[in-house]
Amino acid sequence: MFKAFTTKRYLAAATAVCAAVLALPATPAFAVSKEMVQLQTQVQQLQDAVARLQQSNDERMGVMKDLIQQSADSVNRLSTNVDALQKQLGTRQETQNGKLDQVSGQIQSLNDSLDEVKARLSRLEKIMQDVQSQQQSINANMPTGTGTPDNTAPPANTLPPASAAPLGKKGKPSAGTPMSAAPMPAVPAAPAAPPVDDLYKTALGDYMGAKYQLAASEFSDVVRYYPEHSLAGNASYYQGEIAYRAGRYQDAIKDYDRVIEQYPDNNKVPVSHLHKGQALIALKQNEAGIRELRALIQRFPNSPEAMQARSKLSGMGVTVTPKR
Repeated sequence: MFKAFTTKRYLAAATAVCAAVLALPATPAFAVSKEMVQLQTQVQQLQDAVARLQQSNDERMGVMKDLIQQSADSVNRLSTNVDALQKQLGTRQETQNGKLDQVSGQIQSLNDSLDEVKARLSRLEKIMQDVQSQQQSINANMPTGTGTPDNTAPPANTLPPASAAPLGKKGKPSAGTPMSAAPMPAVPAAPAAPPVDDLYKTALGDYMGAKYQLAASEFSDVVRYYPEHSLAGNASYYQGEIAYRAGRYQDAIKDYDRVIEQYPDNNKVPVSHLHKGQALIALKQNEAGIRELRALIQRFPNSPEAMQARSKLSGMGVTVTPKR
């Protein structure tokens, strides 16, 4: 910058000197002195120097323009590369999210199949217990003695017990004999609920067969008849899943809350946290959904659901740990 300023001043001074020399009055040839010739020579040299400076300045300005153009091209290429890299990262993240969703769905399907196998095993165990009980009952009722049965008839003159009522004609009690109170007709008992394993197995089969309305009713029976059973937590989770599929997010959140609060040791708690957070986000309650996903990550950091929650938060541009 200093050199450019000095060059400008030098050019201005040289121009002024040239103008002053040219403005001198013309004198006869015989009056030209030696000093005038020297002055003209110096002016010519000054003009040549100015021309060389101007040429050098033009060359430098051309070089600067080339450098600026190259820098602009480099910035444009860098911006294009950054945009392409961002697109690649976005595509990879979407692919990764899709794979995580696929893996999560496969894990959930495996959990559902495992629940169905557990229900079948429980049913088989109950059948085996019933068979063993029947076998023990048969063994207990089998005669163990070796003697002959007593076929001796009672004596002919044996009288009936004194407490027996005298019989009238045709073997009926006489009219004067008091009769004992007649037995009351039995009241039919209310039908008992099916075994929890059978009820849950049926509901899970209907759910796997996409009979969601019927399955919801059957899962509701599991929760109503066996609220303390571990399968009631699973039934509540599947009720939430059915409501979530139907877009009834508020009902789904209530079912997920029941699993989280009433069955804290159930294996459906992590996925209930995840799907509750997703339901809240679907309802545009982003802050509540983010809190739910963070709670899942903090409570079950190594679970597949926590991995999916991290991916969801990253896609939303939210940090896993809240800023203080």
